Amino acid sequence: METLFIYIAKSSGLIGMFYIAYYFLLRKETFFTANRWFLLAGLFTSAILPWIVFTTIVWVEPAPSNFDWSKLPIRPVQEESFEINWYLVLGAAYIIGIVLFLAQFALDFYNLNNVLKGKTIHQQADHKFIDLKENIAPFSYFNTIVYNSSLYSESEMESILEHEKVHSEQYHTIDVLITRFFCILFWFNPFIWLYKNVILQNLEFIADSEATKNISDKKAYQLTLLKITTHENCVVLTNHFYQSLIKKRIVMLNKNQSKKWNSWKYALVLPALIAFVFLFQMEVIAKEKNVNPKVEQSASDDVDVYKITKNTTEAELKEKAEILKEKYGIQTTFSKIKRNSNNELIGLKIKLQKGKEAATVTEVNSSEPIKDFAIAISKNDNGTTNIGIVTEENRKTDKLTLSNNVASHNINIPDDTNIFIDGAKSDKTEMDKLDPKDIATMNVIKNNDKQEIRIITKKFAKIGSENDIYINDKKVDQNELDNLDQGTIERMDVNKDGKTIRIITRNRVSQDINAPVPPTPPTPPTLPSKIKAPAFPKAPKAPKGDPINGDKKAWKDFEKKMEEYDAKMKKLEPQMEAFDKQMAEFDKQMEPFNKQMEAFDKQMEVYEKQMEEYQSKSEKENK
Repeated sequence: METLFIYIAKSSGLIGMFYIAYYFLLRKETFFTANRWFLLAGLFTSAILPWIVFTTIVWVEPAPSNFDWSKLPIRPVQEESFEINWYLVLGAAYIIGIVLFLAQFALDFYNLNNVLKGKTIHQQADHKFIDLKENIAPFSYFNTIVYNSSLYSESEMESILEHEKVHSEQYHTIDVLITRFFCILFWFNPFIWLYKNVILQNLEFIADSEATKNISDKKAYQLTLLKITTHENCVVLTNHFYQSLIKKRIVMLNKNQSKKWNSWKYALVLPALIAFVFLFQMEVIAKEKNVNPKVEQSASDDVDVYKITKNTTEAELKEKAEILKEKYGIQTTFSKIKRNSNNELIGLKIKLQKGKEAATVTEVNSSEPIKDFAIAISKNDNGTTNIGIVTEENRKTDKLTLSNNVASHNINIPDDTNIFIDGAKSDKTEMDKLDPKDIATMNVIKNNDKQEIRIITKKFAKIGSENDIYINDKKVDQNELDNLDQGTIERMDVNKDGKTIRIITRNRVSQDINAPVPPTPPTPPTLPSKIKAPAFPKAPKAPKGDPINGDKKAWKDFEKKMEEYDAKMKKLEPQMEAFDKQMAEFDKQMEPFNKQMEAFDKQMEVYEKQMEEYQSKSEKENK
């Protein structure tokens, strides 16, 4: 009830604001058509804008929950006294007012129907004309125009019909009905009645302005307005040629057209609307920070259970992963997230890893929303962590089995379950023989009703640290190997020395069927063995100047060094002879090598063309 009264108050305030804006800014302007749409927009804005609320979320620290309830003050309960519920009283008065005004509207409609009922209708183009004998002021109702031709001359009837045709052609009756509807809803608001008057008045201004464009004698039209002021018998819910504001209509007919630049006045209402939004339509919502996600305790108080449902969001999954890492040191990875059209989870892969301790991998992939399950965490007496995935059904009937750092359930495995151990197909008997200490990861994959279990032992898991691993010709690390879906492995090759393992997945195989094969580069010829030249002694450096005018002592030392250099060179003569023979042999060996190099150059030209074709095909495949 309070919300309804707040809405009514806001709408009433907006109606008053638009009326004041029109009265002070626009009522003297001749923008009659623009004023029509401005006034109608004011009504619809008043009805719609109070429902639009802009919210701002402010995150606050959660309030402390360790409150001492014993310190709460206690007071005796007093007998309830009678209090008037003013909301109920005002609500009842508001509804009674609506009922009364609806009854008046129904009565007015009934009277209008009686006037039109059984009368002769003359169809002309898109208009219906009814000529009455009663003393009723001319009016129009949608495309029906009613008048008493016996009361007016031929020229006066021309003016009246032109006026009423404008009302009919521009559907002014709709404006009248909309205004009447708002008067019923906001009957208590005085501004709505003033609003109604200015709307009806502006409609008459429009009709007068348009009618005089088709009438040659403008003064005769004004005299017609004055003549029919004696006819006060009007029918409501219609557009009347007669109005009590004849003087204003004549003034507006003779007024000069407003200047176009005055249309800026319409924009003045925008700041008021913006202020209204900021003052009344802005809502600040304080939310407590979720420090810890909700933990549901299982049958054992030392087991924490973190629930995941079909409606769990990515943000909530991320939050749970952060809490598990912070609280237990468990690295949690959520991947392969799939949702249906209702944004419900239908696919999810979870990997829980705590250092070198147990790892649990679970994957669900279905066309139906996932069933509720939870991540179960517990601590053993020796400090080791137990990790498990539990379903809602099994939590109610089975106890969580915690052993060897692995949390599991006593769940019966269906007979049609495919079991793989270290990539090789196995069975339940072999799986039961495994020591839980030797299990590195266990991946449970469910596609609709078919289930598949893939187990990787610690021995197999070590290949990443002891060998070079290539997946689809790309070298990977231990983490990428652990995240590889074992079900996608098509082939695994181990080289002779056992240090390199190459894994080809099914996706790679399907991708490579139509992929272009790169050309093999030619092998260059082998260069003949190099010949090592003898080590020659370093020649002494001559001093500056000449022997006659230069430093005689320096030149004397230079001559001694040259003698020593000549002696060393003489000793190298046998080696130089052997080097000359080797060079002659090397020249003979280079002759076939040069021919091989010429052939290699031609092969390289062919290879370069093949590479260009390969690159072109690869680009087309990538596109």
